[in-house]
Amino acid sequence: MEQKDFIQRLAKLRMNKGVSARDMSLSLGQSPGYINNIENGVNYPSMNLFFYICDYLNVTPKEFFDTDTTSPTKLHELLEAAKNLNEDQLELLIRLANEMTPFF
Repeated sequence: MEQKDFIQRLAKLRMNKGVSARDMSLSLGQSPGYINNIENGVNYPSMNLFFYICDYLNVTPKEFFDTDTTSPTKLHELLEAAKNLNEDQLELLIRLANEMTPFF
């Protein structure tokens, strides 16, 4: 993953969570401009801080780098909700998801 892709992914996941770069920085125990510096390409997080970032964003490192999944936290919510559905409900949900998938 290129640096620009890393930056875009971080910013998108942060915005999906609905937090500012400053609030995220402070929540991670860093200076107020820490995430902003990453998103501006000034520096990269250490591996240790990257894992904290993933925890904060409620994604695994694999999900962070899986840019085909636009909203991994929403996918987690859907999977948790689907665990309580019966066979017919699951089939309906699958059909609905397939109907909503855009054709490219």
